[in-house]
Amino acid sequence: MRMLKRLLQRLLIFGLGILCVWLIVFVVFETADRRLPWILAVGITYGIAAYIILPRAVRMGLKILHRKRVPSYTITGDGLPGDPVNVALIGTLQQLRAAFAALGWSEADGLSLASSWGMIRAFVLNSPYPTAPFSTLYLFGRGQDIGFQKAIDNSPRKRHHIRFWALSQTSARKTWGAADFWLNTERPSDHERALWVGAGTRDTGLSLTRLTFQITHATDSDTNAERDYIIGELRKNRSIEAEKAYQAGQRLRTERVNHYITDGEVILASLVPNND
Repeated sequence: MRMLKRLLQRLLIFGLGILCVWLIVFVVFETADRRLPWILAVGITYGIAAYIILPRAVRMGLKILHRKRVPSYTITGDGLPGDPVNVALIGTLQQLRAAFAALGWSEADGLSLASSWGMIRAFVLNSPYPTAPFSTLYLFGRGQDIGFQKAIDNSPRKRHHIRFWALSQTSARKTWGAADFWLNTERPSDHERALWVGAGTRDTGLSLTRLTFQITHATDSDTNAERDYIIGELRKNRSIEAEKAYQAGQRLRTERVNHYITDGEVILASLVPNND
């Protein structure tokens, strides 16, 4: 019965893929090509395919393949798998800011038209932008609460960066390891000693997303190495203590999440009190 169910799921996914190709090639492109210059038709077809048709198809496919596992990754604005969760720190917002400031990391600007244009300009000209904004990823039903970054070779194209979401320690203790942990949307106050759940990755240039071909930063697939780098830097600076490894997702081992390779481990550590 299980084999039959899996076969039907794969047939549904295959049929969904064929339908998407048909819509993109024989409906969107043919319609645009009849009414617009060829280069403009290609551009419009790409935009509709990458930002409308394929994201919706992927979301539908994920629902078909859903196995009721606790997720170990963030979610993009399109509802697709984002960066894996791999770091968790306990402390106040001020302690978190102080710890990364001591490492020479900058807090990311909020995402806006001005900051987005500044990032595009810096990326094209390869000029420094130490507080460049992050795209919004979602966890606990909201976008990141804060993010930090450090440019590599002073370039906006390459950087270490991490997003954080705050969660009440009381809620975390009650729900850690269960699906309810990821469904908690309540944000603790800035002065509360909270659990800061983080997703750290290293940007390496410009790329297209694997499933929908949207324009984005290229990211090093080895998020385990970036997690270990961030924790190592905090450890060397004596900003953390009492480290412990946890599994982010139930029944998840080493597997590929979008374009990432992750062992599913989250390193939990406490920020030292003298950073407050």
